[in-house]
Amino acid sequence: MLHRRKLAEGAEKLRVLVVEDEAMVAMLIEDMLIDCGCGAVSVAGRMDQARQKLDSDTYDFAILDLNLSGEWTYPLADKLLEKGTPFVFATGYGSTLLEGVYASVPTLQKPFQLEDVERVLREVRGGAGLETPPN
Repeated sequence: MLHRRKLAEGAEKLRVLVVEDEAMVAMLIEDMLIDCGCGAVSVAGRMDQARQKLDSDTYDFAILDLNLSGEWTYPLADKLLEKGTPFVFATGYGSTLLEGVYASVPTLQKPFQLEDVERVLREVRGGAGLETPPN
């Protein structure tokens, strides 16, 4: 039997921003985050949308596609760093392109699975575990 997994206590309060230009990938990531029990997931498919969301809202975590329709998302990463919001880059390029201050930012290597999203959420929450509801 398949169980819906969720983060331990407090996950329902996590507000997550997903910046991804591929609609199907964005929906998949959103579904994964919801399956992990995150409270609110906001999706932006363009840089201007993402900037607006970052200016008008507060997030606990963000997943940034490294290359958004041919534009690097480093300006968004800078804004997240300024706000102290943890984030990861999602990329098919690998982490070798990350330099300077970005070299230590975790990456989700595309294509990734639910377990990968759970791992980065655990890291963001300081190692808090995941719970699997009983049968």
